[in-house]
Amino acid sequence: MDDGSGNRAVSQPGAFSLMAPDEPLYKRVPSRGPEGQRLADFMMIIPRLRHKPEAALRETVAELEYVLGTYQRFVVYADLNLRINVLWVSLKPVPGMCLEVATAIKSRVPEALLVANKREAARGSR
Repeated sequence: MDDGSGNRAVSQPGAFSLMAPDEPLYKRVPSRGPEGQRLADFMMIIPRLRHKPEAALRETVAELEYVLGTYQRFVVYADLNLRINVLWVSLKPVPGMCLEVATAIKSRVPEALLVANKREAARGSR
């Protein structure tokens, strides 16, 4: 689904397509999975992503698609907002899966930075 808006979203496992950011992210992101369980999610900033040449941008998106496809049985939703260089991923609540997927993304897209609040960061450093 490509409308050239600068947003990419995954609403079904393995899908990754451009979508318009018609609504704020908090209205688009599901809070519960297909079985009704609360989802886990994380956000990554990919600095200067929107300023990459088209070929480099496509390569980065292909890397993200690869990782999300690898974890398709866990990924419920993903949104790549090129306007603000942010990737949002919602996953089924499996212990350690957010960090595993974020690490896999970081290994394929080294400039991607995981966003965490101070409490989360302190818990992760123990």
